[in-house]
Amino acid sequence: MPTKPVLVIGATGKTGARVATRLEAKGHDVRRGARKSATPFDWEAPDTWAPALRGARAAYVTYFPDLAFPGAVETLESLVETAKDVGVEHLVLLSGRGEHHARLGEQVVRDSGVDFTIVRAAWFAQNFSEGYLRDPILAGVLPMPGGDIAEPIIDIDDIADVAVAALTEEGHKGELYEVTGPRLMTFADMAREMSEATGRPIRHIPISFEDFHANIAQSGGEFVADVFTAIARETLDGRNAHTADGVMRALGRPPRAFAEFARGAARAGTWSNAA
Repeated sequence: MPTKPVLVIGATGKTGARVATRLEAKGHDVRRGARKSATPFDWEAPDTWAPALRGARAAYVTYFPDLAFPGAVETLESLVETAKDVGVEHLVLLSGRGEHHARLGEQVVRDSGVDFTIVRAAWFAQNFSEGYLRDPILAGVLPMPGGDIAEPIIDIDDIADVAVAALTEEGHKGELYEVTGPRLMTFADMAREMSEATGRPIRHIPISFEDFHANIAQSGGEFVADVFTAIARETLDGRNAHTADGVMRALGRPPRAFAEFARGAARAGTWSNAA
């Protein structure tokens, strides 16, 4: 087993926390990269990058809040140069499906001269259970723009499993894994399956992108609302209305169904007001 640690950037985030925990469970030395971790990492403080990266054999890279955010690609380019300078051997990048700036970020990693794996992900199922859409679900509604556009929404546990495989197994370097759920679903379909899992009605409400922005800003602030609305405008136009085989290619198994995610979240009490 490699003795050098793996740096997990964004180790307190949805995917990073799962990746770090899985790596540790497998016995790997993990360096959790976050603002308040033992070895701090802060995207807004470049002086933290080299100390966090130095001595790591590989790094899981997630950009906060998203690669679609202005300046993200240039920041990622600087991070990649730092990683190369300090001898990091392998970068696993989390990218966004159907996002122009995410593709530019992917190219930065491809051109870095460092071994890489790209995990290009669909919309996260956990946005409904851990993110900005949990409160509406608690209220029995799923307000989303995009009309009847279908999305192959993915369970973040699958993303984490793919990332861990890429970081710990042979055969993943140079690969692009486009990861989606097993089938296309409209937001009405998702609301229906969450209703079945929770035993109470959850109704999809089609809304405008302007209303979507206002709803997120109310709970997450203007900064978060700007980012997620920009992503929604770009991606909820049908461009992602097809499944991909990244989970099967990386793990040799199909991705988890949304219904499985919903039942697990309900059992865990995620959509309980006391949670």
